[in-house]
Amino acid sequence: MSLPRLIASDLDGTLLRRDGSLSPRTLRALRTAEEAGTEIVVVTARPPRFVDRLAGATGLTGTAVCSNGALVHDLATRTVVSSDVLPMAVARQVATALAAAVPGLGFALETGDHVLYEPAYRLRLSEDAGAEVPVASLADLWLTEAPVTKLLAWSDRLDADTLLAAAREGAGDTVQLTHSGGRGLLEISAPGVHKAGALAALCAARGIEAADVIAFGDMPNDLTVLTWAGTGYAMANAHPSVLAAVPTHARSNEEDGVAQVIEHLFAARGGAH
Repeated sequence: MSLPRLIASDLDGTLLRRDGSLSPRTLRALRTAEEAGTEIVVVTARPPRFVDRLAGATGLTGTAVCSNGALVHDLATRTVVSSDVLPMAVARQVATALAAAVPGLGFALETGDHVLYEPAYRLRLSEDAGAEVPVASLADLWLTEAPVTKLLAWSDRLDADTLLAAAREGAGDTVQLTHSGGRGLLEISAPGVHKAGALAALCAARGIEAADVIAFGDMPNDLTVLTWAGTGYAMANAHPSVLAAVPTHARSNEEDGVAQVIEHLFAARGGAH
């Protein structure tokens, strides 16, 4: 394999350790790749506010594909450079269908800057503290004027895999359905919006072929990227469906699996130092 022109990596469960940290070893490996001329692109379900905090803490630079492909974000300027949002009418239609198929769901809207949630959506994440905005009722959720990057559906009794299967029965192909391992959390984007689509467009603008990309991921929402890239690595700690679908595996995120692959690749080509 020749040196990749671009490395695309998921964050949680992949580049980041379980405690959310980016290890010094992984950061060194990323910088080795960059110094050799390889571009690093973060490809994540996380919103821009999360990757901005991470970049500020670690010095990560470059481009981030956020919100499962709905947003492309420049880390240097902290600005969104392109977006593919979910129309509110579609979000409302899908939520209605899902509520009928899976009683007891709670719903929220991710805008990139905030999470707006109705009373039945009781999932609270510490990393979203300060960004969560309650609304009085489900009907009030659809009055939101901010562009929507994702509709979130949460169940306190179903795991994410069961919820995803039920949602596919209830919503069909009207939207892009996936999950990233969150507790009973389903992530819903506009139809055709996924990580690989945004990354492919970014690469096309740079004249980079899929064959010149290596990618890392661990969850179902990473599958589009892992199968699109010339070489996709499923982390050892990945979801069973990802391990089954992606033949090449890396060590776990706790073992700095991404760094190990990069170190081996660039050392073999004389790029590590």
